[in-house]
Amino acid sequence: MKVLVCVKQTFDTEAKIELKGGVISDAGINLIINPYDEVAVEGGIQLKEKGVATEVVVISAGSDKAMDAIRTALAMGADRGILVKQDTAADEYARAVALAAAIKAENPDLVLAGHVAADDGSSQVPTRIAEILGLPHVNVMTSVEIAGGKATCTCEADGGTAVIEVALPAVISSQVSWNEPRYPSMKGIMAAKKKPVATVDAVAVENKVKIVEFALPAAKTAGIKIEDEADVCAAKLADWMKNTVKVEVK
Repeated sequence: MKVLVCVKQTFDTEAKIELKGGVISDAGINLIINPYDEVAVEGGIQLKEKGVATEVVVISAGSDKAMDAIRTALAMGADRGILVKQDTAADEYARAVALAAAIKAENPDLVLAGHVAADDGSSQVPTRIAEILGLPHVNVMTSVEIAGGKATCTCEADGGTAVIEVALPAVISSQVSWNEPRYPSMKGIMAAKKKPVATVDAVAVENKVKIVEFALPAAKTAGIKIEDEADVCAAKLADWMKNTVKVEVK
């Protein structure tokens, strides 16, 4: 069984975001695999270790920098990679179209991905890929069992869990609680340098969404501190609530 894992390269979640001219500055920013996708990579590798999968392929759409994310996944234990060359300004629709075309050419039995990206939080690409390819899609999966050409997934649901069974091939996007990704070993890092990574051009499509400008939230203002005798503090607090912040009293 061939497992294909979609990975996105994102800013380090510990990085301090700075804006210049209404766009995000990447100067000095460390780029990593989206943590949710890293869980999907680990899941694919574990399926191979259990003898369920025979090959784990990682695919990423983006600039040449995304090769680093692919190599990290290969160092973890994936077998080979595919870089879909695409403008980093591509929206979720354009990214999904590009990835779906490359995935169709690979004809995998299972497509894995994190259910959301840490940078944009849109949670659209896996669902769009499934729709484009006409495949069933299961979201926020926390565990999966594969047997008899079917995947039985335990997923998060409002107020509990849901167990969903789908026929393969399918697209399954995982929650971060599925597993704990391994750190690449030195042996894995060295082996990753020799593993094949194919490069293909993205399908040319127009974005459906255009980001006009980014803006940081307003800085928090200093709090109000009232120090006095208890009865005086109570009176001052009540006055502040009524006349300054204008709390509505019903």
